[in-house]
Amino acid sequence: MWQAEVRIDLDAIRDNVATLRALTTAEIMAVVKADGYGHGSLPAARAAVAGGATWLGVCTLDEALELRRGGLRVPVLAWLVAPGLPLEQGVAADIDLNAASTSQLAEVVTAARRAGRPARVHLKLDTGLARGGAPLAQWPPLLEAAGKAQADGDVEVVGVWSHFACADVPGHESIDRQLASFAEGLALAERYAIAPRYRHIANSAALLTRPDAHYDLVRAGIAIYGLSPLPTEHASGLRPAMSARARVSLTKRVPAGQGVGYGLTYVTPRESTLAQVPLGYGDGVPRHASNVGPVRLGGRNRTIAGRVSMDQLVIDCGDDPVAPGDVATLFGPGDDGAPTADDWAAAVGTISYEIVTRFGSSRVPRVYDGDAGVPTAEAAGEAQ
Repeated sequence: MWQAEVRIDLDAIRDNVATLRALTTAEIMAVVKADGYGHGSLPAARAAVAGGATWLGVCTLDEALELRRGGLRVPVLAWLVAPGLPLEQGVAADIDLNAASTSQLAEVVTAARRAGRPARVHLKLDTGLARGGAPLAQWPPLLEAAGKAQADGDVEVVGVWSHFACADVPGHESIDRQLASFAEGLALAERYAIAPRYRHIANSAALLTRPDAHYDLVRAGIAIYGLSPLPTEHASGLRPAMSARARVSLTKRVPAGQGVGYGLTYVTPRESTLAQVPLGYGDGVPRHASNVGPVRLGGRNRTIAGRVSMDQLVIDCGDDPVAPGDVATLFGPGDDGAPTADDWAAAVGTISYEIVTRFGSSRVPRVYDGDAGVPTAEAAGEAQ
C-alpha cells in the first residue's frame, strides 16, 4: 500500500514529442535537465527518443554522463559548465559542450587534447537574454579562436545557438530583435569559415509559435512534459505527464473556530472534518501554497487549510465524508477535474516548470506508467 506517489506517464512524453515533431522540419532536442524537470531524466529521455527526439539537452556535465551511463547514444549537449571541471570525460563520452567565451573554448580545447580526440562544440551567442553567451562585440574573437581550434583538429563546431528571453509572450518586440541578432551572428560565423550543421535558438514557446525561428534544431523542454509555456488561449494539444497524490492519513472532527497548522493561519468557520495529507514542502509542495494550494479530495477541489508543513498539509472538508486512505490529488492531467500543475502555478504565483521540478524528492517514489521510457534489452546491456 502506497502513502504518497508521483506518477509519470511515459507514453504521454513520447506522444508529446511526436506532436511537437509534427510541427517542424527541424530536429527535436528533448531537454531533460534537472532530472527531467522532476520526471526522471533517463525514463524521460528514453520516452522522448521513442517519440522522435534525435538530441538530448542538459545543463551539467554530470547530467550528460548519466545519460551515457544509462545507455542513451543520441547526441547530448551540456551547456552550463564551470571552470576546472573534467571536461575530457565529456569529450571521451562524445558529449557536445558549449563555449560562450574564448576562455571556455580554451578549456574545451585542453579537454580535447587530454581525451585524444576532437571535442564537439556549440558556440553560444547572447542575442539579448544577457545570461549565457558571447555578446555580439565579443563574438568575432570567439569565432576566430574556434576557427583556429577547428583547423588544428581540436574541436568540431557542431552548432551555433542562442536563447530567447520572451518567446513565451507571443508578439513581444524582443523576439524579432533577437532573431535579427542571431542572423547577424550566423553571418559573421560564415565570414570566419564556421559553418555549423546545427543552428538553434527556438525553445518550447518558439517551437509552438515561431516557425521562422526553428532553423535546424529546436530545444523542447517543458512542452515534452505536456505543459505549455504559453498563455492559456494558445492550445497546444499536449498532455501533462506528471501527477502527484497521497492517501489521507488521518481525519478528525473539530469545532468552529479551530486554528489549523503552524501559526494558526487558518481558522475553521464551522464544525468541520479535517483531513491530514502526508505531503509537505520536504516532498515538493511549495510552502507558499499555504491557504491557497488546490487539492482534489472526495470528488471536489478544495484549498489547503493553514500552512504547508515539511511533511504534511491539511484540508478542511466541511461535512463531506472523508476517511483515512482516501486519495488526495494535488495535480495531474485534469481529466477528472483535478487541479493541474498550471493551476498550482497560478495559485502560488510561479510557473508550472517549478511545480513539477520540485517533485523530485527521493522520499516520494516516482511510479511510471506506459513503456515508452523502459530501456530495451540492448540498451540495458550497454549500460552495465
